[in-house]
Amino acid sequence: QVQLVESGGGLVQPGGSLTLSCAASGNGVRNIYIMGWYRQAPGKQRELVAEKPQIARPKYADSVKDRFTISRDNTKNLVTLHMNNLKPEDTAVYYCNVGVRVLDDDHDYWGQGTQVTVSS
Repeated sequence: QVQLVESGGGLVQPGGSLTLSCAASGNGVRNIYIMGWYRQAPGKQRELVAEKPQIARPKYADSVKDRFTISRDNTKNLVTLHMNNLKPEDTAVYYCNVGVRVLDDDHDYWGQGTQVTVSS
């Protein structure tokens, strides 16, 4: 089992910055192979924002490339999303996601979600 606690959402003006953090805990953290962030805007499907595998390079949605940076601290089981030059279309509920792999069995865990609102 893995528990996720998110922090850092809020209201920001266009062009501003926010940082989201997600801390993982529980017996399953030793088997985390990927950590990332998804978002869901009203009336839209949940979409990948960024993800960071254990060793490989991070992957970003095209809409956030060059504006968002994902980082991961494996010693603390922490994943952070630095968001710069925010736009109104970035407004969404952001969800932390971790993938846990035990032998050939993968499990997804989700945070409770944190609201990001970009508005003047």
